[in-house]
Amino acid sequence: MNKEMSLLFRAIPLMMGAICLAYGLYIWNRGPTPDNVVSGHVVTFLTAICIALFSTAATIIRQLTDTYGPGYRAALPVLGYAAGIIAVICGLTFVARIPHADGFVAGHVVFGIGLITCCVATVAASSTKFVLIPRNSKAAPDAKPDNAFNEGTATILLAVPIICTVVGLAWGFALLTKQHSGSEYMVAGHVLVGLSLVCGSLIALVASVLRQIQNTYGDREHRSWPLLVAVLGGINILWGLTVLVSGDDPARLAPGWVLIGLGIVCWSILSKVLLLALVWRRSFPLADRIPLIPVMTALSCLFIAGFLFEAGLDEPAYYVPARIMVGLGAVCFTLFSIVSILESGTSGGD
Repeated sequence: MNKEMSLLFRAIPLMMGAICLAYGLYIWNRGPTPDNVVSGHVVTFLTAICIALFSTAATIIRQLTDTYGPGYRAALPVLGYAAGIIAVICGLTFVARIPHADGFVAGHVVFGIGLITCCVATVAASSTKFVLIPRNSKAAPDAKPDNAFNEGTATILLAVPIICTVVGLAWGFALLTKQHSGSEYMVAGHVLVGLSLVCGSLIALVASVLRQIQNTYGDREHRSWPLLVAVLGGINILWGLTVLVSGDDPARLAPGWVLIGLGIVCWSILSKVLLLALVWRRSFPLADRIPLIPVMTALSCLFIAGFLFEAGLDEPAYYVPARIMVGLGAVCFTLFSIVSILESGTSGGD
């Protein structure tokens, strides 16, 4: 990878994070209306995911360009985890201190964003030995790579996204059991479950990276991990559609469309899991086309946002999902840089 491309792929997450931050703060400061509070908080904290994705991008690129020192090995994953922990704490704080339904919803969604950010930071931590992947792909299946993670470290790394997924699902379903108490429980519960399924998709990515670094990636995993991500993304989209057609309450519109957007994010993650599977111990001539997947998912989010903005002229309930969909589009485009880096690293391209 040449210097110019390495700078571009590191700049993309930062630029998308800056867009989420600026756009979110703009919405946040337009006025203390419930719609502004929810969409402003959510879009602002999508910046945390972009920061963690920058950590992942920089971790891999610095290994490919031989500029990866001990300081970066520690600092980059810590940066991602710090962003995730801050988002989790802020989400819990919003739930506790904003005494309105909008704060309740915003807090739970920001908490879920923090869980995703911690999972992405774990991808960065797992990728600190990324250079072993192309080497192991050419080695014998039973070869034990030098300098791989020990079993305990690998177990801890894989446990992080699993714990985040379980916590998010448990809390999300607990909220849904109370949806008769108010629409805020329904909205927060559905979206938190959807965010947790994104965490579930990141289990597949962390597992794929770890097992290829350990040289324990089996033949069945070529299909099982990509299938898991595809199914989770499909569940989010189908769940969102079900919520949208489940009644005529305008409160269903925001969680329905956001769930669809989160399903699209899962399919962006699929591009990376699929790439790792397709190039492991085999040649895949179309590997350089896989980065088009997150480009298409980003465009899908933005096109949907455009329609929602238009629909919002007649129905105010589209206000929140239209703006959140813009932020999800930025996250999808950030994932384009990651899969492009993976393609370069696993193919040995420049």
